[in-house]
Amino acid sequence: MSEIAYARFKSKKRSERMMNVLSLIVVIGFALLVLFPIWWIFRTSLMTNPEIYQYPPSLIPKNWLFSNYENTLKIFKFWKYLWNTMVIIIPSCLGGTFTATLCGYAFARLRFKGKQLIWILCVGSMLLPAMVTLIPLYIGWTRGLGLQDSYLPLILPYFCGGGAFNIFLIRQFILSIPRELDQAATIDGAGYFRILFSIIMPAIKPAMIVVALFIFIGLWNDLLQQMIYINSSDKYTIALGLTNFKGQLKQDWSSTMAATCLSFAPGVIFYLIGQKYFVEGITLTGLKN
Repeated sequence: MSEIAYARFKSKKRSERMMNVLSLIVVIGFALLVLFPIWWIFRTSLMTNPEIYQYPPSLIPKNWLFSNYENTLKIFKFWKYLWNTMVIIIPSCLGGTFTATLCGYAFARLRFKGKQLIWILCVGSMLLPAMVTLIPLYIGWTRGLGLQDSYLPLILPYFCGGGAFNIFLIRQFILSIPRELDQAATIDGAGYFRILFSIIMPAIKPAMIVVALFIFIGLWNDLLQQMIYINSSDKYTIALGLTNFKGQLKQDWSSTMAATCLSFAPGVIFYLIGQKYFVEGITLTGLKN
């Protein structure tokens, strides 16, 4: 290699290294911007109320008052609300993921009359605003089935397909799996369910975990429907309990922020556990070669 070519190579490597460093700095900067509101909530939860209103505000508490959390837990029924929330989320995630997989498999692999029309209606339902169906569904659940002040209107819909977007996501993953695998299993005598459980499900595990996480996040943050269908304070979820707690305290921001941190902590933990599969499910669209 000549000296000129070597110099160009070193210059190119130096430029790539500089671009990588600049890209890393930009990413870290955006990450800090995203995390700043979370840090602000957390630091507020560790302050006294007079300290919160000081100007200029301090980014770091002078005294880390973790006792605020102990005092908040005496008023905020966190463990009760968490249990009630899990009663809704766990069966919904399991049922929604399983039924979405069944529907996605049917649309991707099976042949039946009206398949294309049903698929168009399924995908088209994603364009329908939730507010349009809110009142009819409420009337159907409460007056038609008598399910007032019950968790069932929040759980049972996920046993009916798991949601149009989740079906769409599962179907796209299954379409990326070679049909030759199904044909080979059929020759060996495997039926539809054997193919689904033995071949399809192991291949689309990242997509199934993504669906479960989407259902989890949706239910965790779903204040509107929980407020409509749940009336008893003993059945309050995290979202309802936190809303009610904020209304009771008025200007006690340290306790309010402590309750807020307690409320989003389980969701962050569940996401961190499943983030590997979440990212993999978003980026991959089939089998690895």
